[in-house]
Amino acid sequence: MKRRTFIRNSSLAAFASATIPGIYGKDSGMPPNPFRLNFAPHLGMFQAHAGKDPMDQLRFMAEQGFRAFEDNEMKKRPVSLQEKMGQFLSDNKMQMGVFVAHTISWSKPHLASGNPEIKKVFLDEISTSVEVAKRIGATWMTVVPGHVDMKQSMAFQTSHVVETLRAAAEILEPHQLTMVLEPLNFRDHPGQFLSESPQAYEICKAVNSPACKILFDIYHQQIQEGNLIPNIETCWDEIAYFQIGDNPGRKEPGTGEINYSNVFRFIHRQGYSGILGMEHGNSTAGKEGELAVLNAYRSVDP
Repeated sequence: MKRRTFIRNSSLAAFASATIPGIYGKDSGMPPNPFRLNFAPHLGMFQAHAGKDPMDQLRFMAEQGFRAFEDNEMKKRPVSLQEKMGQFLSDNKMQMGVFVAHTISWSKPHLASGNPEIKKVFLDEISTSVEVAKRIGATWMTVVPGHVDMKQSMAFQTSHVVETLRAAAEILEPHQLTMVLEPLNFRDHPGQFLSESPQAYEICKAVNSPACKILFDIYHQQIQEGNLIPNIETCWDEIAYFQIGDNPGRKEPGTGEINYSNVFRFIHRQGYSGILGMEHGNSTAGKEGELAVLNAYRSVDP
């Protein structure tokens, strides 16, 4: 073989080994390689490899080195499946991430309205979420205050939200559970009351409870406010959970403009030991796309 050809082929082989992740499993002959950060995939993300069965998908995640899992729709799943998934997570030393704790109002005023009937329904849903959390071993649940009330000043709306969240915190505190408030961006979710991290920070300080913290969704906040690392640093003492998605596109890290290597390095240096939910789609379909997701997270894991 000519020297030039040998060097070219060797370089290609080295590139492939560096960029294509190993698929671990009971038949792979390879040991698990846990991620340093607690990245949490969701159902459907690795369906091409694992199949449609939720338990098989969970098993695949564990085999790939994920130590956490999140499921927005967990509350809607059959109790028997919740119990099976909770047992699997416990047996495999995986943490359960967030699930959505209540019915989100996308177009009508909700907690910001101060309506006592809406408040009661919300608090009832928080109470039922406690039982879900117990079945699956969850600590965190997502809360979105809902649409703004255009007929009230923002100050009045904020006072209504704080009052209702204080009541919810009283339900959660005895169980050592935490609702995490998620600000949403104006482009994907126009008209939502909660949109910025400083606003979420102010509300959490006002509620003043370990049961009420911030879910900092990096994708949403890149669109809404940018300035990611300084805002994360400023909000740090009220942040309990992160979610991930690159922008534009809301796909895996490396497909957009966010420097996730730097963001994750900062979060890791801060000593964060919580969960980072992978709340995004795959940029490419099928097994190839799932390998790309695994490779992306290997490349940005600090």
